[in-house]
Amino acid sequence: VFSEMICRLIFFSLLGFCLNVEVHQSSSEITDAKKKVQIFCSYDKSDFRVMLWYRQTPGRTDMDLIGYLNYKEPKMEEKYEKTFAIAGDLSVNTLKTGSLSITAAEAGNSAVYFCAASRARR
Repeated sequence: VFSEMICRLIFFSLLGFCLNVEVHQSSSEITDAKKKVQIFCSYDKSDFRVMLWYRQTPGRTDMDLIGYLNYKEPKMEEKYEKTFAIAGDLSVNTLKTGSLSITAAEAGNSAVYFCAASRARR
């Protein structure tokens, strides 16, 4: 039974509000190990061209930056490059949509995942 529990992952989403930007994430997901998981995030603030992705692991209050999308260019933190991928296009002047993918889910990926929006710095 314990090994079955380890083979399951729980992904949470949140609805965040910051600086008059309403950020939406896809709903919670539970999946089996080794499957690809994709979490979506969207917002409509036209001058916010950076989407950041964070994770908060169970029992922790701090969050780790996984990486971010700047316009169309993803930038991953080195320790997450092999497991996670970020994609999207924030260059449009309409709804901004991006995603965080976990290539092959495993128990160590169980966490609360957050996306955030920011203005781009050039």
